[in-house]
Parts: sequence; structure tokens; C-alpha cells
Amino acid sequence: MLITLICICAYLIGSVSSAVLVCQLFKLPDPRFAGSNNPGATNVLRLGGKLPAALVLAFDILKGTIPVWGAYFLGVEPNWLGAIAVAACLGHIYPVFFHFNGGKAVATAFGALLPIGLSLGGLLIATWAIVVWLTRYSSLAAIITVALAPFYTWLIKPLYTVPVSFLTLLIIFRHRANIKRLLQGKEPKIGKKKP
Repeated sequence: MLITLICICAYLIGSVSSAVLVCQLFKLPDPRFAGSNNPGATNVLRLGGKLPAALVLAFDILKGTIPVWGAYFLGVEPNWLGAIAVAACLGHIYPVFFHFNGGKAVATAFGALLPIGLSLGGLLIATWAIVVWLTRYSSLAAIITVALAPFYTWLIKPLYTVPVSFLTLLIIFRHRANIKRLLQGKEPKIGKKKP
């Protein structure tokens, strides 16, 4: 019963679309229907610059961290922590408050992984930054980073490898359109608008 309640709360927290709210605050176009049509930090960066994007990134990370960390302190077992993390990400992807039109949940997944340890967070940030620096593709950086997340987790805290793998599969599935565009050479790079 407690796990079900926490998962519902995680989903509802995840359903708060910070990208849409921040864009409304800064009088920017709705990120669901402008730029890449993805309500996430990268698209907000294209639409409004660094400050709105930074706010979106921070709030989206917290959407994953708050429910997972809260459940961790309540003594919830690792596999159930994975379910709670997935619930928060599903809220971001399919937000009940925003007509189920959400983002890719990369930042929310990152926030959900932070309670495992700052060393994991550091490895994920470094991987993402290196791939972006080399390629300028935010989506490719996200895909590679989440693909490596279970391996990093296995090195640091092996008991969380299975729940992290669930998150990895969810995020890669959500990026299937990006993968197709990357293979076709049509994916926009950071700093460039989608054609």
C-alpha cells in the first residue's frame, strides 16, 4: 500500500511540466509546440536561452530526486526504488496535468539516480558533457549516458543495477525518434534550431 501511494505521488510530481511553466513565466512559446516540440531543458535553451533552461533542468532533476530520496529514507527496497523512479519519469513523459504530452525524462531520470551516490552523478555528468563536446548532439549524449548508467551503477552499488536498467530501457525507448533522426543525419545539434 505504501509503495503504491509513493508511486502515485512520484507520478504526480513528475507530471508537473517545469518546461511549460517556465516558458509561461518568461513569455516564451509553449515548448510542446515550438522548436523540437519537446518540453525539456535543451528545447527551452533554444527557445529562451540559458536562464530558463537552467531552471527547467533544476526542477526536472528535483522531480526525480525528491520521490526516490524520500522513499529511500523510508527504507524502501532497491527494486521498489526503481519502480518509484520509473513512476516519476512516466509522469514527466505522460503528464496528467498537461494532456499527457511530456518530455524525454532524461533530467528526471538523472535526479532519480542521484540518491545512489554523487560518484554516479559525477560519472553521468562527465559522460554527457564529453559526448556533447565531441558531437554537439544532446540526444546522443543522453542515449549514451543512460546506456552506461547500469554499468556505472554496477561498479558503485551493484544492488541498484536492475532498477537502473529499467530506467535505461524507458529513456532509450523514449528517444527512438531521435535515434532514427541521428541515423538519418537529421538530428539538430545544440545551438541550432530544428530544420
